[in-house]
Parts: sequence; C-alpha cells; structure tokens
Amino acid sequence: MNHPPRRVQWYSLAIAVVASDQAIKTHIDMTTPLGWSHQVTSFFNLVHVLNPGAAFSFLAGAGGWQRWFFLAIALAASIWLAWQLYRPLQRLEGLSYSLILGGALGNAIDRAMRGQVIDYLDFHLHGWHWPAFNLADMAIVGGAIALVLQSLVSVEKHSAAKESS
Repeated sequence: MNHPPRRVQWYSLAIAVVASDQAIKTHIDMTTPLGWSHQVTSFFNLVHVLNPGAAFSFLAGAGGWQRWFFLAIALAASIWLAWQLYRPLQRLEGLSYSLILGGALGNAIDRAMRGQVIDYLDFHLHGWHWPAFNLADMAIVGGAIALVLQSLVSVEKHSAAKESS
C-alpha cells in the first residue's frame, strides 16, 4: 500500500490550526463586545481584547508600523516553515513546524484583516494577569516546545552514537 507523503499530514495540521484559530476569533469578535470579560474559574476568564503588538504586547504602542513589521515577519517565517515541511522530517520536528506555521498564519490573518490580533484567554492569580492570548499563540508555543524536545532527542542520539563508535 502506497502511503501519501507525511508532508500532507503536516500541512493539514497547520491548516486545521489556522481554521480553528480563525473560527474562535471570529466567534469572539461577532458575539462579544470589545473589552468583554467572563469569569470561567477563579483563575481563568474568557475575554475579548485586541493586541496590536506581539507576545506580551511587545511594541503595542508603537504607532501602527508594527502591524506591517510583524506581518512581514510572520509571512517570511511561514514561507520558511512551509518549505521545511516539504522535506522529509522526523515526527516531532514536523509536528513543531506545523504548529508554528498554523499559529503564525492565524495571527498574520488577524494583522492583515483587522490590524491587530484578537486574544481571548486570560489566566490570573491573586490579581496578577498573564497577558491574554489565543489558540494561535498556544500552537506557536507548543511547536517551539516540541522543537526544543526534538533538538534534545537529536543531541542525545548523536551523543549515544558517538560513544558507541
């Protein structure tokens, strides 16, 4: 039986992340007013906020140029990641690139269409709030963690192979 190249799985995962991210953001945008907050637990709220900056609202107050700067970075990274996914990859590496690609494109769509990224997940403890984030951000962080794990596994395998020779 001839199996399709694994790259189809990786591109499909990236597309699923983008579609899910955009569906949730659209739902939040269409059903809640900007600034809305709903307490779910004592440490978690659903919110509707806009982030014109990057992670942790980096450059959020920069005057607008950052929209195009972050969009360009996301598109350049996405092209590179899509190219990487075309190559034969180990599973964890393919997973990481797929998640990062999907997250980068999800936030890039927001920047291109809305000028800002919609964030809706707000974790807090004793009045201290982690910066709000979204599914695309979680995919990027999850992909980065998987990439670090992949590099650790590769270093471990390389060291073991070197010791046995």
